[in-house]
Amino acid sequence: MATDADDRPDQEPAVRGQQVLDLLNKAIDAQSQLVRKNIARARQRNPEATPAQVIRNLERMYVSALTGTGAAVGATAAAPGVGTGVALALSAGETLSSLELSALFALSVAEVHGVPIDEVERRRTIVMGIMLGGSGSATIGKVAERTGQHWGRQVVAKVPVETLRQINKILGRNFITKYGTKQGIIVLGRVAPFGIGAVIGGGANAAMASLSVRAGRRAFGPPPTSWQELTHGTPPTPEDS
Repeated sequence: MATDADDRPDQEPAVRGQQVLDLLNKAIDAQSQLVRKNIARARQRNPEATPAQVIRNLERMYVSALTGTGAAVGATAAAPGVGTGVALALSAGETLSSLELSALFALSVAEVHGVPIDEVERRRTIVMGIMLGGSGSATIGKVAERTGQHWGRQVVAKVPVETLRQINKILGRNFITKYGTKQGIIVLGRVAPFGIGAVIGGGANAAMASLSVRAGRRAFGPPPTSWQELTHGTPPTPEDS
């Protein structure tokens, strides 16, 4: 008769995978309410900024913030008196921060493009599709049975929610594979001694941010030429923040 211990190795990957998705869902829920404030911050220096200029600012803010969180954890691990256990605990929190920053970036860009983000399945498709890059866009196009560029506008904004649920199931499995496995390697790299962790941590996050920026551009295509093209018609103002 099989024991609980015998079953545990088979159960552990599923448990870890669900934990990754739970973190993602928590990040999406937390950041969905901050999208318009984030856009307003991107317009603070230039209230007359066009949608293209705002998106460029959102990209800069995202890359800078995500790179900083990775480098900070790595640098902490290299500090005298900080043990590996403390650094690993910090990395666990930083994983959520990375997901939150990525969710906020993806949803903010979608908002500027006028893509609806009011339904949770649409938000999940946008975030996972952008974070997964080329593999995400290929999956979305295949399941939705739609071809062409700019899946963010052609698929997320138009296909039924039931189709998005099917897409998100597959994206979720791919997300677990990519971030549930590779994230562990990156975390261990951040706790390397003598400051190496800061380089690995910041560099890994910078690479991930750059991939997400490029994926966002492919997902939505050229930004609107004016705010009047959007459904809501007016951009969030700096006072909204």
